[in-house]
Amino acid sequence: MIQVVLGKKGSGKTKRLIDLANEQLKVEHGDIVFIDDDKRYMYDLRHEIRFVNAGDYALDEHRSRDWFYGLLGGMLAINFDISVVYIDAFLKLVNNEDFADLEPLFAKLETLSKDNNCNFVISVSGDPQDLPEFITRYAI
Repeated sequence: MIQVVLGKKGSGKTKRLIDLANEQLKVEHGDIVFIDDDKRYMYDLRHEIRFVNAGDYALDEHRSRDWFYGLLGGMLAINFDISVVYIDAFLKLVNNEDFADLEPLFAKLETLSKDNNCNFVISVSGDPQDLPEFITRYAI
């Protein structure tokens, strides 16, 4: 399952994502991963949550939808116990500002989620009224 936290820049998406991840520890039996583009919020998460600074794994110019999908696929391939992945700064991580280009990625993420029994909770910056339906249908 995919869930998306929508909002404009500065609307509190990251704080909400961190709170959701920390609360998930109370009910989740699998591993929880939090992916961000830098280490800024690493210490806001409980220590049981695996923090991944994606910035350590690709230079800005190499970030792409395919790179990001490969990063997620690699994580799930090596650790079958991951049950939830929280993704902050999604648009920066996929190096994409054109929402229409993201529809194939969302379809692939949906399949990856089902095939690996793993949920993705993603923060997407933008005015919810201007975002396409393939993103807003996942809004929480």
